[in-house]
Amino acid sequence: MRIVIDLQGAQGPSRFRGIGRYSAALAKAMIAHGGGHEFFIALNGAVGDDVASLREEFSELLPQENIRVWFPSRGQTNAVRKKCDELTREAFLASMKPDVVHVSSLFERVNDVPDITVGTFSCEVPTALTLFDLIPFMYPDRYLTSPHAKQWYMARLDSLRRAHLLLGISGSACREAVQHLGIPAANVVNISSAADDQFKKVDVAPQVEQDLRSRLGLERPFLMYTGGIDYRKNIEGLIRAYASLPDELRKPRQLAVVCSVGEESRRELQKLARDHGLSAEDFVLTGFVSDQDLVLLYNLCELFVFPSWHEGFGLPILEAMHCGAPVIAADSSSLPEVVGRQDALFAAHSDQAIAAKITDVLTDDVFKAELAAYGPGQAKNFSWQQSAARAIEALEERFDGRRSPKYASTPLARRPKLAFVSPLPPERSGIADYSAELLPELARFYEIDVVTDLPEISDSTVLASCTRRTVDWFVRNHQRYERVLYQIGNSHFHLHMFDLLRVVPGAIVLHDFFLSGAYSHRAAHSGKPGLLSVELYRSHGYQALVDAAAPRNYENTIYKYPCNYEVLQSATGVIVHSNYSNVLARQWYGESAADDWALIPLLRVGDAGSDRARAKRELGFAENDFLVCSFGYVASTKQSQRVLDAWLKSSLASDPKCRLIFVGDTDGGPYATRMIRSIRDSAKDDRIRVSGWTDQELFRRYLAAADIAVQLRTLSRGETSAAVLDCMNRGVATIVNANGSMADLDPEAVLMMPDEFTDQQLIDALESLYADSGLRARLGENARQIIATRHAPRTCAEQYFQAIEWFYAARELSRPRLIEGVVDCLREGSEADCLAVSESIAWSLPPRPSARQLLVDVSIHLDQGASQPDWTRLRELIATTPTGFRVEPVYLCEEREGYCYARSFTLDVLGVPKDMLEDELIDAGIGDRLIVFVAPSEPGSSRYVHMKNLAERGVCIEHRDIRSWGLFGLHESSDSLSQQVASAGPAEKLVEQNT
Repeated sequence: MRIVIDLQGAQGPSRFRGIGRYSAALAKAMIAHGGGHEFFIALNGAVGDDVASLREEFSELLPQENIRVWFPSRGQTNAVRKKCDELTREAFLASMKPDVVHVSSLFERVNDVPDITVGTFSCEVPTALTLFDLIPFMYPDRYLTSPHAKQWYMARLDSLRRAHLLLGISGSACREAVQHLGIPAANVVNISSAADDQFKKVDVAPQVEQDLRSRLGLERPFLMYTGGIDYRKNIEGLIRAYASLPDELRKPRQLAVVCSVGEESRRELQKLARDHGLSAEDFVLTGFVSDQDLVLLYNLCELFVFPSWHEGFGLPILEAMHCGAPVIAADSSSLPEVVGRQDALFAAHSDQAIAAKITDVLTDDVFKAELAAYGPGQAKNFSWQQSAARAIEALEERFDGRRSPKYASTPLARRPKLAFVSPLPPERSGIADYSAELLPELARFYEIDVVTDLPEISDSTVLASCTRRTVDWFVRNHQRYERVLYQIGNSHFHLHMFDLLRVVPGAIVLHDFFLSGAYSHRAAHSGKPGLLSVELYRSHGYQALVDAAAPRNYENTIYKYPCNYEVLQSATGVIVHSNYSNVLARQWYGESAADDWALIPLLRVGDAGSDRARAKRELGFAENDFLVCSFGYVASTKQSQRVLDAWLKSSLASDPKCRLIFVGDTDGGPYATRMIRSIRDSAKDDRIRVSGWTDQELFRRYLAAADIAVQLRTLSRGETSAAVLDCMNRGVATIVNANGSMADLDPEAVLMMPDEFTDQQLIDALESLYADSGLRARLGENARQIIATRHAPRTCAEQYFQAIEWFYAARELSRPRLIEGVVDCLREGSEADCLAVSESIAWSLPPRPSARQLLVDVSIHLDQGASQPDWTRLRELIATTPTGFRVEPVYLCEEREGYCYARSFTLDVLGVPKDMLEDELIDAGIGDRLIVFVAPSEPGSSRYVHMKNLAERGVCIEHRDIRSWGLFGLHESSDSLSQQVASAGPAEKLVEQNT
C-alpha cells in the first residue's frame, strides 16, 4: 500500500508536547517496520520552522522526495482563504494517490493556519485518524465554554465522523468513540501507545543528583506527579490527599509537581497547599524541566502518583514505570489498562482513597519494592513497534486493495453522455477510419455526440450510433457532457483540438507521442509562428529553441522533440496503444510520467478476407504470382528504399512470378522521387509498383492478395502501426524490425528483425518466407488469433469504458477539480484572495509531468555594473543538460516577491530573439535544485526568506563561488555534470560551497 502520513500533528505548538511526540514516534515506527509498504510524509509549510527539522529527523527513514510539503495561501486569513486552503490541503494529499491517508492529529489549532479536515474536497480518499481522546466533548462545561470554541470543536468532530477508520491510543479512547459518537466498533482499533527509549532506569551520579535537587528545591525524598496543569488532572485532589497524611509520613518528604505552570495556576495551587498546612518546602512546583531532568526525577522519586480523572492514555505512568518508579494511579478512563494491576489503583474522585493508597505504599516496603520491580516489565508490553504493527495491520485489513483499480469494471446504470472529438470519414486519415470502427462498440457504454465541422459523415454506422455536433456548438454547450474523449494525432486533422482541449479538458487518445509536426503546421497556418517555439520551450527547455534556430535544422528539430507537454497537461487522462509511448514519456518527462496512462491495443475489425487467388485476379495479377507488399506512405521513416534494395538483391527479383507492391501514396518529395527513379533503373519496373492513394476497399483487396508484407520503421514517433495490425488481422506473414511499438509484437506472430537490421538480414527474411509456405501459414494464423483476442473492437471498447471511467473518477481528486472548487469559493473573494490561493495551488500541486529543474541564479549578473562571466559555460550547461533535468536561469525579483525565470536574459545569451518568452515567477518543488553565486544570506533578509521558502518545498539550494563557476565542474574534475547532479540528491538545507 501507499500510506501518506499527515504529520502536521508534530508541527507547531504540539511539536514537543505529547501529541507531537506521539505522532512523530508512531510515524517513525510505521515506516521502520512497515514491510513492503510505501510511505510519504505530508507537512504544512506555514507552520514554524518545523519542516526543515522534520525533514532532517526522517532523513534516514525516507528519501527526501517522499517528504512532501503543501503551502496555505499567504497573507491575512479570512473565510474565503480558509475554505480554499482546506480544499488545497486535501487535494494535495490526494495528489500522492494514497491507498490511505493517516492523519496524525485532527484537533490541531494554530493561529492563521488552516484547520485539518476530512472529506471536504472528497470523501473518496481513504482516511484513518489517530484518536487521542474526546475529553472536550465529554466535559463541554469546562472546555467548550465559548460559542466559537464549541463551533470549532464540533466541526472537527464532523470531520472525525467522515474518517473511514479511527486508531485509538487506548481501549478507553476507542470505547468513547463508540459510546459517545456512535462510531461502529468495527471502525475503531486500539493501537495503544509507548514511551520513548530515553525513559529507562539509570544510575544517577551523586553530584548529578545534588545539582538537580539544588536547582529544583528538592531537599528530601519526594513523591512526584507530572503531566500538565488542567482541571481533569486532579492536582488539587492530590495536594489535599497529601496534606492529610500523618505527620510521620509527610514531614520527611516533599510533594513535587513537575510541569510547566502559569503564574495564575501557580498562585492558586500554592494557596491551596498553604490552606491545607503545607509549607513551601513541603510542596514544590518545579516548572518546566527538560526530558533529561525528567528521566532523572522518575529514577529518584520515592513514589509516582497520577490522580487524573480522565486521560486518553496516561503516558507519564508508562515513562515512570520504564524508569523503575513505584506507580499508583486513579482507576479512571485508560489508566487501569496502562497500570495493569488493581492494587495500584485508587478511586479517582476520592481524596481519602488517594491518601490511603499513598499510605499503603509508604508504610509497606515490600509493596513499594514490588511495584518498583513490576513497572519495567509492565512497561515492556507497550512499544512503538507494537503500536505501529497494530496500526499497519488495521490499515491493511481495511484499505489494502481498496484503491481504485487502474480500470473501472462495473457497468453503469445508464449511459453517460460523451463528446467524441476526432477526424471521421470521409477525411483521409487512418484515425478517422479507426474512430468509425470504434464508435459503434463504444456506443454500448455511452450516449455519444461526435464533434466535427464536416458537412457530412460518410460512414453509416457512425451516423446510426451517434449525433453530429459542430465545434462551435460543442464549445457553447460542453457542460452537457459528462465525459469528453479526443483522438489526437500528429497531422493537420487535429489542429483545432489543441485550443479546444484547453477550453474543454477531456481524456485523450495519443495516437502519436510526437506532436511536433502538428504544432509546426499549426504555427505555419495560424499567423502565430511563435507557437511552436513556445511549445518547444515548455516541453523541452532552451536547447530545443537553440536547435530550432540553427540554420537548416528546423526539420531535424521537429523530428527530435515530441512537443506534447501542453496536451498532456490539459488531458484528464491519456490512452496509448503501445508500451513504447510509455517508454518515451518516461524518457522525456521522468520515471512516473506514464504511471496513470492506460494502454489499450489498437482495435481491428476481424477480417476473414476473400480468397487470395480471387483478390489477385481482381487486382490484375495471375493467381500464381507471389506478392510482396509494403503498406503505407512511401517515406524514409518506412525505410521504403531499403525494402526495394533488398528485394532487388534477393532471389525473388530473379523469379518472374514475384512482384513488389508499395501500397500507398508518395508525398512527391525528394526521397520518393529518388525511389521512383530507382524502380525505373532496376529494369524490373514491370514487377514493381507504387499504387498511389488507396481507398479502404482497394487497400483491403491488396491485403487479401499479399503473400508477404514488409513493414519497417525508423524514427518512430510513438505511434502504433495500423498497417502491421491490418496485415496480422488478414493472416499475412509479416516482416518487421523491432523499432518503437513494433518491438512489443509477439515474435511468434511476425518475423522480427533487430531495430538496426542489416541488408542481409532483410534479404534472408524475404527469402525464408518466400521458400517456406509452412512458416508463412504458421505466422499468419498466430497473428490472426492475436488480433481476434486482443484487438477486437468489442474488447477494446470495453477497455475504453474502463479507462475513461477510471480517469474521471481520478479527476475528482485532481488539480483541475481543485481549481473548480476554489473558483466557486473565490466568487466571494477579492483579487488578493485569488492571487494568494493561486500561488498556494501552484506551490502545493505543481503540474506534471515535468523534468526536474536545475535553477541557476543569475541575479548578480543582471545588476547594473556587475562583471559578466564567460557565458560559454552557461551555453555549454544548457547544451549538455543532465538527463532528467532542464536548465533554467533565474533571478530574484523583489517586486514579484520571489524568484523569476530569466527568460529574456537567457534567450539573449543564446542568440535567440529575446521577446519570444516572458519572465514569470518560478514554479519549483521536490527534486529541483537552485545554484546561487552570492554569499549565504543572513536569516531574516529578503533573499534568505525566499530561499527558505524554496528549501521547504524540497528544492536543494547550493552556494557556489562565482570566480570559479564551480557549479559546472567543467574545469575542476573529470566528472560530468550529470554525474554530479545525480549523486548529490535532493536536500533541504542551504549548502555552502567555496564561499
